[in-house]
Amino acid sequence: MHRLLLLCGLLSSFQLAAQDDLLAILEKEDAKKPTYTLATFKASRLINGQSVETIAKQHVNFWISHRFGAVNSGFINNFFGLDEARIRLGLEYAITDNLLVGAGRSTIEKTYDTYAKYKVLRQSNKIPVTVTAFGSVASNTMKTGYTMESGTVMRFYNNLQRQSYIGQVLIARKFSDKLSLQLMPTIIHNNLAESVYIENTQASMGFGGRYKLNNRLSVSAEYYYNLVEKEEYEESAGQKYPYHNSLAIGFDIETGGHVFQLHVSNSRGMIEKHFIGQTIGSWENGDIFYGFNIARTFSFEPKIKK
Repeated sequence: MHRLLLLCGLLSSFQLAAQDDLLAILEKEDAKKPTYTLATFKASRLINGQSVETIAKQHVNFWISHRFGAVNSGFINNFFGLDEARIRLGLEYAITDNLLVGAGRSTIEKTYDTYAKYKVLRQSNKIPVTVTAFGSVASNTMKTGYTMESGTVMRFYNNLQRQSYIGQVLIARKFSDKLSLQLMPTIIHNNLAESVYIENTQASMGFGGRYKLNNRLSVSAEYYYNLVEKEEYEESAGQKYPYHNSLAIGFDIETGGHVFQLHVSNSRGMIEKHFIGQTIGSWENGDIFYGFNIARTFSFEPKIKK
């Protein structure tokens, strides 16, 4: 009897040890698998500019972007800017979970833009950041000889001069459930510069972030520092450089299939060519524009039959 009890005890010990070894092996295998970070930002746009986010495969985003006039334009004459508006309508479609293409039309310079975004890296327990590449082409369709907001008279002699090209690398990290930060190194090339004193190609470094207040509300901000030799321009042109760095602050509100973004900015532009390269407003002078973005997502995935 004692021998039988001893044998049962030994068998139980071996079984427990085998279970422990199996669990340890499974834990090691799970540790090798990447665990991806989700929802670094609420939408594919941070405010004016892009975020690292794409959308799910075979889904479509319909964007409505609206910018009012300057708050300092007065109450009687312009109702603090609400009497005027600039609008952009856009669509973007996800070919895969990591690749989307889009197009839009802005009332500013009657500009058509097309673009593509590809998520190169995803933040995980193996990779510290998410990296997304963005490229865009913008076409100005104004009649030649129009006057820009900077005061420059713009004349085109062929359609190629109307094109602008934008390239960005978006690098973001979600530090916690609440805080996400992003860097946006940017290159903009205009086939025709508005002045002989302004370079066709311009570099800019963007900084942005989001802080989540609750499950549906977050505060966001973005700033683009343009790498421009302003003193050299002013010495050569004999006038003050007309453009400023773009700064925007806003709130993101998520309501089911909608993302509603409210913000204020010193720029009325809604594509990179305009809000990075052509921001004439200054926060110091009270040139603040109120605006909003609405994103509605639709699915074109085939329904699975039960």
